[in-house]
Amino acid sequence: MLYLETPAGAGFSYANNSASHGTMDDEATANDNLIFLRRWFDQFPHYKHRDLFLTGESYAGHYIPQLARLMTELDKKKKLLNLKGIALGNPVLEYATDLNSRAEFFWSHGLISDSTYTFFTATCNYSRYVSEYYRDSVSEVCLRVMTQVNKETSNFVDKYDVTLDVCISSVLWQSKYLRPRPQHEGERTDVCIEDETVKYINREDVRKALHARLVGVHKLTVCSEVLDYELLNLEIPTISIVGSLVEADIRILIYSGDQDSVIPLMGSRLLVHRLATKLGLNTSVPYGAWFQGKQVAGWSQVYGNVLSFATIRGDSHEAPFSQPQRSLVLFKSFLDNRPPPQVL
Repeated sequence: MLYLETPAGAGFSYANNSASHGTMDDEATANDNLIFLRRWFDQFPHYKHRDLFLTGESYAGHYIPQLARLMTELDKKKKLLNLKGIALGNPVLEYATDLNSRAEFFWSHGLISDSTYTFFTATCNYSRYVSEYYRDSVSEVCLRVMTQVNKETSNFVDKYDVTLDVCISSVLWQSKYLRPRPQHEGERTDVCIEDETVKYINREDVRKALHARLVGVHKLTVCSEVLDYELLNLEIPTISIVGSLVEADIRILIYSGDQDSVIPLMGSRLLVHRLATKLGLNTSVPYGAWFQGKQVAGWSQVYGNVLSFATIRGDSHEAPFSQPQRSLVLFKSFLDNRPPPQVL
């Protein structure tokens, strides 16, 4: 299994030319990723003929399909990479559909009022707000909408998993804003693990063990301090690329942690269904619950034995973070080319 930090400037990844840490976009990232894979297989040729799967989450809904498209185009000329499938978790696939489903998620989970839901959908939806924000031209009406939405949803809810508490590093803040609660036996997710992980990875001995080279990158951060990405690429849909991969017989799994409000399941499910209809794919495995152990782990549906959608119950934007066992069951099923277990 390979973990790729991309583009250069993210994590500990770097470019020999520090100028390459500057403005990047989807096209450059896809090309760099292809170069990396080809050179990696040249260095380790005994892996070349193994089945290859690409996976990623969130904005990887752009990275992975675009890389996969380059790979399939390359294979039309010469069989080089044995790509079998891609899996995308809570991915950005179509800007407006994905982002605007946030209003429905907030409302259906009780995070905003009926009146604010109407305000959010009829007056200024989220895709319009983000588009204006990226262009530094937020209108007065969109500002009023988002101020109200943020007021009701609260800063003390993790938008990446609305069932989780937030990490409050200051003991003073915790005593001021939140009542202390006993740690129940069933609570196993450390909500501060992101902060703790970043501190751990930036330890000198850990960096040394990872062979990390600080070239143009001073330390690992959650959001890169040196990378300037072309944010407007977000508005370019990639669901059509996913469709072309299905037509090339590349297996596709789109999955959603069902407690994520950032890229909610509603948008992903709608996009997959629309794509299946457009491609004329009939349901091969009907929508239904799937299991991990003796518990319902989520719901799934398969179209034409090549395109699948699944939810992971009680899960976040980054699926393995809050539901690692359920994520593993889904991942293994994907690799084995079978639907997740639908019976106890």
